Amino acid sequence: MLMVGDVVVHTDILTEYFCCDLAACHGRCCVEGDAGAPVTMDEVARLEECLDTVWPQLTAQAQSIIDRQGVSYVDREGELVTSIVSGRDCAFVVQKNDCALCALECAFRDGRTRWRKPISCALYPIREKKLGAYVGLSYHRWDICREAVQRGTEMRLPLYRFLREPLIERFGQAWYEELETAVGEMQAQGLL
Repeated sequence: MLMVGDVVVHTDILTEYFCCDLAACHGRCCVEGDAGAPVTMDEVARLEECLDTVWPQLTAQAQSIIDRQGVSYVDREGELVTSIVSGRDCAFVVQKNDCALCALECAFRDGRTRWRKPISCALYPIREKKLGAYVGLSYHRWDICREAVQRGTEMRLPLYRFLREPLIERFGQAWYEELETAVGEMQAQGLL
């Protein structure tokens, strides 16, 4: 474990290689699982703000779920998460060229919104958990990401570098620079 500010970073994030390969996985992380993506109350408000923009791209099933329960719900573990369809698919998924894509991110990239998507989605496969006054970051291993592990290994791209931009978005530039410095020190000492 590495402590950077008030964030506890599991060393797997520093040592494991990873680089998403959408062509191989087809965005399965958005359509497999048993709950939606974790969101904050602020992100629920942002989802609601973006809803009119992405509504036409959502499936009829997703629209029906959102009409009934809203853009989010509390899952069985007590976490606030995005609404899901058929017990597994994120309600904000759109299918393009046999890939599950985020309607929110598509709208952002097209310049139709100013918000990309929930930070938990941007940080995946890093998962965040509140640990009292601290935040814990861990690497969520999932077999559907095996191609991403293989690609990251070929590129020798550590997970924390692959997710540089989302980590900066979440914790700030200064925090990320402190992380890089700490990693460099640990490598110099033979600890990584």
